[in-house]
Amino acid sequence: MASESENPPKTSLPKDGNGAESSTVADEDGKTLSKKAAKKEAAKLEKLRRQQEAAAAAAAAAASSEESDPLSGNYGDVPLVELQSKEVSGRKWTEIGLLNEELKDKEVLIRGRAQTIRAVGKNIAFLVLREKGFTVQCVLTVAPELVSRQMVKFATSLSRESHVDIEGIVSVPGVPIKGASQQVEVQVRKLYGISKAVPNLPINIEDAARSEIEIEKALQIFRQFLLSEGFVGIHTPKLIGGSSEGGSAVFKLDYKGQPACLAQSPQLHKQMAICGDFGRVFEIGPVFRAEDSYTHRHLCEFTGLDVEMEIKEHYFEVIDIVDHLFVAMFDNLNENCKKELEAIRKQYPFEPLKYLRKTLRLTFQEGVQMLKEAGVEVDPLGDLNTEAERKLGKLVLEKYDTEFYILHRYPLAVRPFYTMPCYDDPAYSNSFDVFIRAKEGVPKGLYALVRISFRELSGVHVPEFLATRAEACGIDVQTILTYIDSFRIKKVRENVSTNVLSTSANDADYPCHYANQKLPESSDEPSPRTYSKTDTGG
Repeated sequence: MASESENPPKTSLPKDGNGAESSTVADEDGKTLSKKAAKKEAAKLEKLRRQQEAAAAAAAAAASSEESDPLSGNYGDVPLVELQSKEVSGRKWTEIGLLNEELKDKEVLIRGRAQTIRAVGKNIAFLVLREKGFTVQCVLTVAPELVSRQMVKFATSLSRESHVDIEGIVSVPGVPIKGASQQVEVQVRKLYGISKAVPNLPINIEDAARSEIEIEKALQIFRQFLLSEGFVGIHTPKLIGGSSEGGSAVFKLDYKGQPACLAQSPQLHKQMAICGDFGRVFEIGPVFRAEDSYTHRHLCEFTGLDVEMEIKEHYFEVIDIVDHLFVAMFDNLNENCKKELEAIRKQYPFEPLKYLRKTLRLTFQEGVQMLKEAGVEVDPLGDLNTEAERKLGKLVLEKYDTEFYILHRYPLAVRPFYTMPCYDDPAYSNSFDVFIRAKEGVPKGLYALVRISFRELSGVHVPEFLATRAEACGIDVQTILTYIDSFRIKKVRENVSTNVLSTSANDADYPCHYANQKLPESSDEPSPRTYSKTDTGG
């Protein structure tokens, strides 16, 4: 017997003594309704009844269709019990990134996420499957004993980013495939849903699809290069008693009744390691900063690439290391990440990064002068804002044909307390920043400024001066007393902190080519004197 909700009653208007419809009617609760309201209520109930009948008919048709589909075992959602390590099937999966023309007519089993799903009528559907940044186009075409309409319908009902298994035959189309990284197709024979994604994802997939693999490869190059140059990897505390830099706000917290904060950088501990005769050290680890700025270069937490080394005579020794480091990273990424870079290029088209074999070096004053000649006024003793940096990047590209350069001798006022003043002008410092593709007119996502602060330590030989600088920067000397005391015990000249946002570094991982341009002469060239490994320097 059908329930009342399944078959809503029809509502008719009552009639008066002469057979005419009354102007009022009572609802089921006894309330009087107007003639117009009664008609509206009757129409609503009739619409509901028709919808319920249509839904019931569709459900019955679907059930009948499944029962009558002899290929129903070739598709569908995998039951949970099958995903609980029920048995070892011995099946072998092929990585999507390995699918190529050599596998033509071979049967493969692949697993990935449904990046896009598109139906062409009722008989054809296209799925682009993604795994580890690589994509392949999978095709379902209705064919007797192979693919049914119900299977095509199941495929198109999947939500984007659902995890699926596909068995099929590799084919090579006659035209290039523009929507996938692999230039082959998989003719689907079996399709199983492993894990369905929600229909409306709360994130933008394209923005969230930045691969950690490329970032890790860049870190590997960074690590391997420094190890080859005699650096030692270290791990420093991230929970410390006071600010490690000053200037930037810190995340403060209570540590068993005592004030503490998250480390802004491993700078102080790296310098202490150099005092312990490590010579050259580096660290790849998390950095925390309570930034107030809202740009892609100001993050509250990021991965820092930090380097510290003893200086024998001139801070250009450090610039040389940085120069070779970045060139090595660019070269290795171009050589060993061609597939990944091409996959990125298809989603975010970009031009090859231009850089010199010997990196261009400009003083801060030279940069300010270039901006001034271009009509941009900047404070010669202040820092450059983002727009000034972009403008300078454009000017450098036009004049020197490079998008990668180093700006050194920054104003001391905009540097941390431990930065060494220049010998000839204490208003400036022995510090430098590295800029990558810092130019105007670059599409969003391709503007990459890797701002790296390299600075020679200010109080290495005079701890009292270091304490004075810390106080001037608003840092409580008592919170860094152990750090300052370490220089009373062991005094060496040292350098260098590199704070690289991993996001920015990834933005800069572009194919590169070299431009041969004459570098500007600098009055700050170090003397040609060299040291052997047995020299103590300092």
